[in-house]
Amino acid sequence: MNMKTLSDILDPLTIPARYCEDLGNDIVRCYACAHRCTLKPGQRGVCKMRFNQDGVLRAPWGYVAAAAIDPIEKKPFMHFLPGSSAMTFGMLGCNFHCDFCQNWVSSQALRDPASDTSGRYIEKTTPQALVAYAQQAGARIVASSYNEPLITSEWAVDIFSLAREAGLYCVYVSNGFATPEILKALQPYLQGFKIDLKCMSDSHYRDLGGNLQVVLDAIVLAHELGMWVEVVTLIIPGFNDSNEDLWEMARFLAGVSPDIPWHVTSFYPTYKRTRTPATSAEILMRATDIGQEAGLRYVYAGNLPGRVGSLENTYCPHCSALLIERRGYSVVKNSITSEGICPKCGKKIAGLWG
Repeated sequence: MNMKTLSDILDPLTIPARYCEDLGNDIVRCYACAHRCTLKPGQRGVCKMRFNQDGVLRAPWGYVAAAAIDPIEKKPFMHFLPGSSAMTFGMLGCNFHCDFCQNWVSSQALRDPASDTSGRYIEKTTPQALVAYAQQAGARIVASSYNEPLITSEWAVDIFSLAREAGLYCVYVSNGFATPEILKALQPYLQGFKIDLKCMSDSHYRDLGGNLQVVLDAIVLAHELGMWVEVVTLIIPGFNDSNEDLWEMARFLAGVSPDIPWHVTSFYPTYKRTRTPATSAEILMRATDIGQEAGLRYVYAGNLPGRVGSLENTYCPHCSALLIERRGYSVVKNSITSEGICPKCGKKIAGLWG
């Protein structure tokens, strides 16, 4: 008896894709991400999850590989309803192949045979069931995460449209390898967009399966479209921790808006990058110093709770008052008003606080 492969399980859990164009002769072009894969019948995109079946692009729908209630700080968002819970769901697959991926078992499905075990986590569900789960848990936010949400945007939008009707907020936790078309399609549903900025080297980005300029452009456009943008850089020794790289990232972000929170987080050896040492607190503190010197008002050090001093907290950039005290993913104190005002000096703090 033949055992089912992972694609045998996943391929039926699809619908006709919406974020694509018909090129004729049964050829389709996907624009859910910036690879813009042009596919003939039988071909799969770079993500392996979107594929051309008889001239129709199929997109993942109707399952999760994980769904959990998390603090929004875990995504991480620091200026988006701090202290709130986020019902976080994820599917399988990614459009990158980072050798340091923290979620590689889910993200590298159908690309790395070692990820085939991810099939055991698949659970069929509906948008209605996921929104009900969020409501029952008291979550204020619905987040698409764990794998790359751009490649499963049809599924996310069907969930988000119901979540918005229910008064919930919606966010993406993404690598930012987005097209302008998909960002504009998501804009009516997404209030928050966390984007990874992995480095400022295009050659490094190409090694990971991406393109630096695309990600930079996505940060700019998401900000212009009114999404609340926070940016995360996983600091990896020997990969992106040089002063030059850090300065370039910080200056770019400050040029988009000095109010964009920049999270510099600690790397732990994993997946195919196990010989690189973990990031020290000293490296993170150097990165935050550079971010602040570059003009960013909110720079946070993550993944080392209790070891980075005040760099988990939010301070007023106008009067330096301590506004939000954190330890790890927990909010110990929050004195910002629901309108986002510093109670000491009366100045507005950038973010979504309601």
